[in-house]
Amino acid sequence: MKNLFFKIIFLLTFCNPAISADENIDMLNRLEKEINVYSKKIVNVDVGDTVFWKSVNPGHNVEFIKGGIPEGVEKFKSKYNKDASYTFKTPGIYAYWCTPHKSMGMIGFIVVGNDKSNLEEIKKLKFYGKSTKIAESLINSL
Repeated sequence: MKNLFFKIIFLLTFCNPAISADENIDMLNRLEKEINVYSKKIVNVDVGDTVFWKSVNPGHNVEFIKGGIPEGVEKFKSKYNKDASYTFKTPGIYAYWCTPHKSMGMIGFIVVGNDKSNLEEIKKLKFYGKSTKIAESLINSL
């Protein structure tokens, strides 16, 4: 029994695989009183983690907002009505929206590596319609 205990301690200490904190976000037509919304508005992940956007309801996608991603990151835009995923390799804040519903408030932010070095660029983004007020509130909570 004593040997088993030490083997378990050894395995947990030295053979611990990297545990990913991947996140899932649903693309929804309705969530409580909100319409056209992501199930999570702000998500924090580590470098190397993957975010999965699930197409629960039709008509939605994910698009990184131009100027709303860390420098050097390429644009990302998923197809409509399809699940999407993105593995984050660069720290910083990533702003995104659903292309057809961006003015209706369907926006979100991913913070990678707890790095907020591009927050000033995020604050300068132009949002539309209902997203303007939502973005202001979300950005203030970053």
